[in-house]
Amino acid sequence: MEELDLLLEEAKDLMQKAYVHVGSELTKIRAGKANPSMVDSVQVSYYGTMSPLNQVASVTAPEARTLFIKPWEKSLIQEIERAIINANLGFNPQNDGQQVIINIPMLTEERRRQLVKQVGQECEHGKVSVRSVRKEINEMIKKLKGVSEDDQKNAEDQVQKLTDDYILKIDALMKKKEAEIMTV
Repeated sequence: MEELDLLLEEAKDLMQKAYVHVGSELTKIRAGKANPSMVDSVQVSYYGTMSPLNQVASVTAPEARTLFIKPWEKSLIQEIERAIINANLGFNPQNDGQQVIINIPMLTEERRRQLVKQVGQECEHGKVSVRSVRKEINEMIKKLKGVSEDDQKNAEDQVQKLTDDYILKIDALMKKKEAEIMTV
């Protein structure tokens, strides 16, 4: 019985990780509003080492359509601009000698539809992860020795309920992000 509880706990942890991962991936998809996480993937060459942008500068969104990136060292301004351009995020960075400024352009209808499709793909990857956790845990449950068929069936039902719950949570994330993208 204790082994079943541990497996159920593991299933919940793994499904939670898949859900959190989908959420973090969705924050990287821009919805027309400035968000510091939009540049999380940017790597800057800092004394010969590639470092995440947020470790060499502060990134703020003081307005809905503007990002300010203030490097800890002014000598990094050109390097940050180059890194943003090379990251191919569709931004055109400018600097005022103190910081890098990114103006976020309005999204076209076509671009919005592409982003919604991208959101759908990310969410589908999350659902696949949740389902593969279900499959693995159910296989582990079947291999347990000294567990009655009823207990096995109950554990599998609980794993299925967890799966359904996390798929619903991912669907809710998807609906929220799609609404955010399609709102002009």
